[in-house]
Amino acid sequence: MDAPAPAGLDGAASAASRIALVEDHEIAALGFAQLLSGHPDFDLVATASTVAGLDGAWPVDLVVLDLRLSDGSEPGQNAAKLRARGAEVLVLTAGDSPALVRQAARANILGMVRKSEPAEVILDAVRAALRGETVATTEWAAAIDADAAIADAGLSPREREVLALYASGQKAQAVAYRTGLSRATVTQYLSRIRTKYAMVGRHAPTKIDLNQRAREDGLLP
Repeated sequence: MDAPAPAGLDGAASAASRIALVEDHEIAALGFAQLLSGHPDFDLVATASTVAGLDGAWPVDLVVLDLRLSDGSEPGQNAAKLRARGAEVLVLTAGDSPALVRQAARANILGMVRKSEPAEVILDAVRAALRGETVATTEWAAAIDADAAIADAGLSPREREVLALYASGQKAQAVAYRTGLSRATVTQYLSRIRTKYAMVGRHAPTKIDLNQRAREDGLLP
C-alpha cells in the first residue's frame, strides 16, 4: 500500500500543505484520501503502512498517524521519528488506550481526533494541526492530565513480562511455566513489582490493583 499519492491535475497541489498518512488498514487509508480530495489546501503526498514507508515522501508538513500499527511499533517512537524529520504529527485513531496516547503525547504531537468523527471535524483538525495548533479532545485531555499522576515505576523488561502474565489472570505457577522461572522467583518478582509501584505512589497490594497498573502502563488492553 506504500505509494506516493497522485498530485493534483490543476497544479494546486504544489501550493498546498504536504500531508502524509501512516495507516495500515487499506480501507481507512482510502477513506482518508477521499476525505481530503477536492480540498485544494491539502496535498496528500503519500500513504504508508509504517513510518519507514514514508522515506520517499519528504519534506512533509503534517503526518497523520494511526497509533496501533501491525508492525508492532510504539506510537511514541513513531511520533519522535516523524518530529525529528521536521513534520508535525496528528493522531487519527479508532480509540486506543490512554497509555498509547500518552506515549505519543510525550513526543510532542499536536493532538488526536477519532476516525468516527464527522468529516468536517476531521478536516478542521487537520487544518488546525497545519497551523501548529493543539487539537484537543476529551480523550486527549484526559490522557495528558493523567500522565503526571502516573509515574513510571521503572519496571525491567522481565518484570513487565511477569506482571502482564500475572495481571491477565494467570496464577504464579502458570507464569513460572510460561517464563521458564521457578514459582519462588515469580513470587519474588511480584514482590519487587509491588515495591516499585509503592515507591512512586501507585500502591498495588492486590491482584486487582496489579491488573489496573498493568492497564495504565499499556501492558494489558
